[in-house]
Amino acid sequence: MQHTESKPAIAGFLQRRPRWAPPAPLFLLQPVLRRIVHRIAENNPDMFGRLGPHYRAVFVIDPVNLPFVMLLRPDPDDLMLVARRRNEIPEQDARISGSFLDLLMLVDGDLDGDALFFSRNLTITGNTEAVVCLRNALDDIDNSIAEEVADMFGRPGHAALRALRRINEKQETQ
Repeated sequence: MQHTESKPAIAGFLQRRPRWAPPAPLFLLQPVLRRIVHRIAENNPDMFGRLGPHYRAVFVIDPVNLPFVMLLRPDPDDLMLVARRRNEIPEQDARISGSFLDLLMLVDGDLDGDALFFSRNLTITGNTEAVVCLRNALDDIDNSIAEEVADMFGRPGHAALRALRRINEKQETQ
């Protein structure tokens, strides 16, 4: 499938990284991702019921304009959200690919997943039933996941979220 990638400032910076530069230090992201997934799970325990038999599925969340992917296993007894280099992706049940901003706005409820999929800005491979169950679980969350994550980081988190939303709005008007 074809991607129409947007290039937000952060993702553009990472893509311009010289080839000789060392890889992104993903070990710095792991505790942040672990904290994020556990906080979301604590604040939204009912979402796991919507996953049905797919709660142990491994989803690859692939922001195509970043140098890494994230692995998500939404098992409430063994939650996992970790970053992996693109050449270290294990076997997965499903893969969800799109630009970082599209994925963020999708999780935040600002974008329609069907519209993204049919415009080919979102690619789904593997077990689509598991992806639909994950989407339904996320749709059932009353609050904004992006806001929950921003809350975890206080003012800097909210400033970063506002900046990302402005970049997204700017791209939509172009």
